[in-house]
Amino acid sequence: MSKTTTEAHLQKELFGHPIGLFILFLTEMWERFSYYGMRALLVLYMTTQTTGDGRGPGLAWSNQEALALYGWYTMLVYVMSIPGGMIADKILGQKKAVLVGAIILCLGHGVLVLTDTWAFYTGLALVILGVGLLKPNISTMVGGLYPEGDIRRDKGFSIFYIGINTGSLLATMVIGFVVVKWGWHAGFGLAGIAMLLGLVVYLWGQKYLTHVGNFEAPKPNEVDDSSYGRLFGDLLKSRTQLLVTALLVVLSIFGWFNLGWAFGLLFMFLTTIVALMMMIYKELSSRVDKDRFVVLLLSFIMVIIFWGAFEQAGGLMNLYTDAKTNRMLLGWEVPTVMFQSLNAGFIILFATLVAGLWAKRKLKGKEASSIFKMAVGIIIMGFGFLFMVFAAMEFEKSGSSSMIWLVMAYLFHTIGELCLSPVALSFITKLSPVKYASLMMGVYFAATGLGNKVAGIIGESASNLGEYTVFLGILIFTMLIGGIFILLLKPLQRLTHGAEDNEK
Repeated sequence: MSKTTTEAHLQKELFGHPIGLFILFLTEMWERFSYYGMRALLVLYMTTQTTGDGRGPGLAWSNQEALALYGWYTMLVYVMSIPGGMIADKILGQKKAVLVGAIILCLGHGVLVLTDTWAFYTGLALVILGVGLLKPNISTMVGGLYPEGDIRRDKGFSIFYIGINTGSLLATMVIGFVVVKWGWHAGFGLAGIAMLLGLVVYLWGQKYLTHVGNFEAPKPNEVDDSSYGRLFGDLLKSRTQLLVTALLVVLSIFGWFNLGWAFGLLFMFLTTIVALMMMIYKELSSRVDKDRFVVLLLSFIMVIIFWGAFEQAGGLMNLYTDAKTNRMLLGWEVPTVMFQSLNAGFIILFATLVAGLWAKRKLKGKEASSIFKMAVGIIIMGFGFLFMVFAAMEFEKSGSSSMIWLVMAYLFHTIGELCLSPVALSFITKLSPVKYASLMMGVYFAATGLGNKVAGIIGESASNLGEYTVFLGILIFTMLIGGIFILLLKPLQRLTHGAEDNEK
C-alpha cells in the first residue's frame, strides 16, 4: 500500500471518529461475545448431570468444585493482562499482541467444542492466554487513535465501552437458546465463531490501524529506564524492600504447602507484583508522585472488593437462578443464561444517564471525585444484594423465588458498576507515573482478576453457610467498605494533590 493511500485511510472518519475506532469496537464486541458467552455457560456446564432439556450431560461437579474453578478461571483471565501488557511493551507491540491473542482465543474456543476432559482444560487455558494478550492492548490502541489533547478521546472510549457491552448482551441473549437446542458444546462453538468474526474484522481493518500499536524497539545504546529487569536488580540493593519481598516469599511457600500449589503460585506472582510496586514507589522522585501512587494502590482495594461481590453474577447467582428461581414468563421458561444479559442491557440504557448525573453534580460544585464515585459505586452495588436476601427469604418460605428480585439486583449492580468501573480506568490514567502507565493498567486488570477469585471463594462458602447468609454478608461488608472510603475521602483527596481539580 502506498504512503498516499495509507494516509487517506487514516484521515477517513465515521460519525466524527477515526474508522479505526469502529474496527476495534467490532473486534472487542465479538471477543466479549465469546468471553461472556463462555462465562454464562461455565458454572452451569460443570454442575449439570444428564438432563432432558436438550443441553446434554455436563461434568456433574458439585457446586463448590465448579465455583472454585470458576474463580480461578475468571481471575487468571484478568491477571494475565500483566504479562500480556509486558509482552506488548517489550516484544510485539499492541497491534501484534491483539492479533496473536485473537488467534489463540479462536483455538481455545475451537478446542472447547470437543467433549473430552483434556479439551475442557486445554480450551480454558488457551482462552486465558488469549484474553491476557488481547484485552489490555486493544484498549491501549483506542487511546492511540487520537492525538494528544484531542477532546474526542473520552467519547471514543465511551463508544468502545458500548461495544463491550453489546457483545455481552448479544451473547447472553442468544447462547442460551443454542445450548437448549443443540447442547453445551454448540454454545462453546458459537463463542468460537464469534471470536473468528472478530479476528476477520481486525485483519480486514489493518489499513485503518497502521499508525497505532506498533512496537518501538529501543535505539542502539539507549537505556530503557522503565526496564522491569532494572527494577528487580535495584530490589537486591534495597534492604527494606528486599526484606518485605523475602517475607512474602516465605508466606507464599507456607501457602503452597498448606493450601496447595495453585495458591502457592498465585502468592508468588502477587509477591512479584508487590516487589515491582515497592520499587516503582521508591524510584519516584517527587512527593506528589509518591502520594498519588499510594492513593492509586489504595483504590485497587475497592476494585478487588467490588468485583468480588459483583462477579457472583456468573457463579453463585447463576446457580441460584437455575435451581431456585421461578423463571416462567407468560407460559415460557426463561433460560438461565439470559439473565446474564440484564447487566449489559442496563449498561446500554443507563451509561449516558449516570455519566450525565455525575457531570451535573460536578458543575454544581458538589462532591464528584473519582474516589467518591467508586465508594458510592460499591455501596449501590452492595445494596443490590438486599434483593437477593429477599429472594433467599422467599425461597425458604415457598420453595421458589420471583424473578423480580434478580432483575432488581442486576439493576443496582449495573448502576454501581457504572459509578466504579469506567471511573477507575480514568483514575489510573490521571495518577499513574507516565512511564509505567501500561503496567498500572495491567495491575488494575489483575486487581479485577483477584476480585473474581474472591467471588469464587465466597460462592464456595454458600455450600456450608447458605445463600441467605452469603448474600447478607456481602450486603453488610460492601456497605461498610464504601462508608470507610467516604470517611477517608478528605485525606485521600489531599494525597492526589489536585489531580482532578481543573477538570471541565
